[in-house]
Amino acid sequence: MKEFRDGGYAGATDTSKSLLNWWFKEPHLQSQINGTTVEFQYFFAQCEALETIIYLYDVIGAKDKFDLMRFDCSGAVSAQMFDENWRRYVVKMATGSGKTKVMSLALAWSFFHKLYEADSALARNFLVITPNIIVLDRIYKDFQGLRIFFTDPVIPDNGFDGRNWRNDFQLTLHVQDEVRVTHPTGNIFLTNIHRVYAGEDIPPSPDDDNAMDYFLGKRPSGATTGSKVDLGMIVRDIDELMVLNDEAHHIHDAGLAWFQSIQDIHNRLLQKGDSLSLQLDVTATPKHNNGAIFVQTVADYPLVEAIWQNVVKHPVLPDAASRAKLSERQSAKYTEKYADYIDLGVIEWRKAYEEHQKLGKKAILFVMTDDKKNCDDVAEYLEGRYPELKDAVLVIHTKNNGEISEASSGKGKEELEALRKQSNVIDDASSPFKAIVSVLMLKEGWDVRNVTTIVGLRAFNTPAKILPEQTLGRGLRKMYPGGIEEYVSVVGTDAFMDFVESIQAEGVELERKAMGEGTKPKTPLVIEVDSSNEKKDIAALDIEIPVLTPRTYREYKNLAELDAESMVFQKVAYQQFSEEEQREIVFKDITTGEVTHTTMLDPSGIADYRSVIGYFAQTMMKELRLVSGYDVLYGKIKSFIQNVLFNQSVDLESPNTLRNLSELAATKTVIETFKKAINELTVRDKGNAEIRDTIKLRQTRPFVVKDQGYLMAKKSVFNRVIGDSHFELQFASFLEDCSDVSSYAKNYLAVHFKLDYVNADGDISNYYPDFIVKKTDQEIYIVETKGQADLDVPLKTERLKQWCHDLNRIQNEVSYDFVYVDEENFNKYKLKSFVELVKSFVAYKESDG
Repeated sequence: MKEFRDGGYAGATDTSKSLLNWWFKEPHLQSQINGTTVEFQYFFAQCEALETIIYLYDVIGAKDKFDLMRFDCSGAVSAQMFDENWRRYVVKMATGSGKTKVMSLALAWSFFHKLYEADSALARNFLVITPNIIVLDRIYKDFQGLRIFFTDPVIPDNGFDGRNWRNDFQLTLHVQDEVRVTHPTGNIFLTNIHRVYAGEDIPPSPDDDNAMDYFLGKRPSGATTGSKVDLGMIVRDIDELMVLNDEAHHIHDAGLAWFQSIQDIHNRLLQKGDSLSLQLDVTATPKHNNGAIFVQTVADYPLVEAIWQNVVKHPVLPDAASRAKLSERQSAKYTEKYADYIDLGVIEWRKAYEEHQKLGKKAILFVMTDDKKNCDDVAEYLEGRYPELKDAVLVIHTKNNGEISEASSGKGKEELEALRKQSNVIDDASSPFKAIVSVLMLKEGWDVRNVTTIVGLRAFNTPAKILPEQTLGRGLRKMYPGGIEEYVSVVGTDAFMDFVESIQAEGVELERKAMGEGTKPKTPLVIEVDSSNEKKDIAALDIEIPVLTPRTYREYKNLAELDAESMVFQKVAYQQFSEEEQREIVFKDITTGEVTHTTMLDPSGIADYRSVIGYFAQTMMKELRLVSGYDVLYGKIKSFIQNVLFNQSVDLESPNTLRNLSELAATKTVIETFKKAINELTVRDKGNAEIRDTIKLRQTRPFVVKDQGYLMAKKSVFNRVIGDSHFELQFASFLEDCSDVSSYAKNYLAVHFKLDYVNADGDISNYYPDFIVKKTDQEIYIVETKGQADLDVPLKTERLKQWCHDLNRIQNEVSYDFVYVDEENFNKYKLKSFVELVKSFVAYKESDG
């Protein structure tokens, strides 16, 4: 797959190449609640899964088991191991690594492939099957209103590679009983597997165990099975269909009703001269009851890799010394027998709860028991022994006096629905529950993020063949975005821990740390105002930073003044390409010049220059963050290409012109020339600034950072100073030792102290200085520390100088100045005080005269 990726996806169709490049090579900026923008990137595992599916379909043409068997290097795979006779790919992805995103990408790929590729055997209708009600609810949240397809960059912008993707993506979502075929294509049928059985009765299966499975929607009776999706109706009215199975490890036997239902769909399509286009199964555990992996598995993202890449939490077990303190007591009472394990779990949870609470998050304790009676015993023990858990324990199992089923009426059914809702929203601050006690470990679908502690009081030696990764999976989903290390503490009986540790056979490295009273919480680093530190006078250490109005802004109305004739650039030679070359539109990365993909036009050679110009305009607006002016910009680009770009005027309708536009020289010239001209025209300096607000450091909200070196600060309102480099920690230590510094602070992003400036590309950007230093209440310095200079350093320095000047002009209560400190000279001078530092680093101010 690496060769396929590095080779520009050679052999894939134009549609597939376009989508792969859009998803995984184009930059995608997303706005945050706080007004900032961050770049969205799919996980590598999601990228590799889609690349594998597309490679098998487009390049290899893998239609059935015999095509897949060509990739068997072991010689152990035989045709008898495959139950189906249609195209089926299984993707193994660790819990928490984003299976739903893979499903959304695969669905969009199939839709556009069928729409744009003349010989495509894929589909624009989709049957998305979930194993239970909880999984269905989770998928529905993402698919409702096609939300995931547009909040994530699933659908390319109109004009990308000459297609109107967003206009063409027309789909209707049908859920459960709402399934109605109103169009022959463009349908997503989202349903629980129990509603797609073709027969009247659900055949028994080894997976049908107890009423707990009903809670997860596994074997519902009454209303659920009494209202099925009519497969005959679906297949009768459509000619193309793709099946996507979430949590697809349930399909491990051809005798199971789930498999038979899909087989029935395929057979009914065959009767019409069609077939099931593709069955895509995604699951963390594609394994048979005997532990053997599904032979149809084409991509594998194991838990060991997800942990290593910080995609999921790191499981942490008690170290040997902590575990040696635990023992099973001689008692017939369950909670007395396992008191040591429960208590240790609560201690670990309590420490995590305290840390996460600072960030507005609620840590969840999850306890697994072996039967309903003991489940109640543990819940009663927790609520009675620990005041913070009084009325805060959610018990999930059948009622003490009997089974709850959907066939029940009145209170029983209402309680069941309440349980489902309560378990799904337990992360929310509005939920009163902080702990869950369950007979089973709540299999797939229960995807809350805030489980920080798992306590296992059962051995898992049942015939159900529960896997350790399923057990850990309930606590693996991360609470915070980004690559910050998070942890889930796992405590339990020897039998339970032996079971969990068996996952090491898969390569997972389990961390072991000291647990119990007096040990550190197993949480990310929390940076907060150190209010609880009695040795600090937070009011005295606080620093107030005035917030000035921006000096730079864009004057959008000026776009109309863009003059293509006056733009300075090197004209591009207009080349004459052969008819074959005109059909081959080559796209290159404008920074590296490497071929990213090639588009072959259809035999008629029809391509629309309007889409190409539209894409240029959208690219510029996105990169420059222009919020309006598309129509004006489109016209300017059109005129520029037609009359100015090349060494001759060109016909925009000509395929040869489109081929020229795809050349790197032309693409780069258009985008860079216009960006420069737009910046020169629209970026303006107001010439003054006013104080509009004040930042008080002591009002900064707590936040988490990745596990890294830090300094326990004495002269800062914050509890820790982290450094983006060793030099920053070295400088912070210097400030701690300076007798002429009363307080200082690292300027974290959470402080929100930033300056607007014009960067080296002429664009408006934001600059975050490194440190704020208070010598006295009347004298404050902004300090920038740098190990190596870059092109923007002089521009940032000049802006900082301007900021200090503006502030000192507006008010005279406090004097503001700045210092630029480079690592080389800092280490050379061996300074003893901040005054010495200010006097020593003056080179950057010499231009002031």
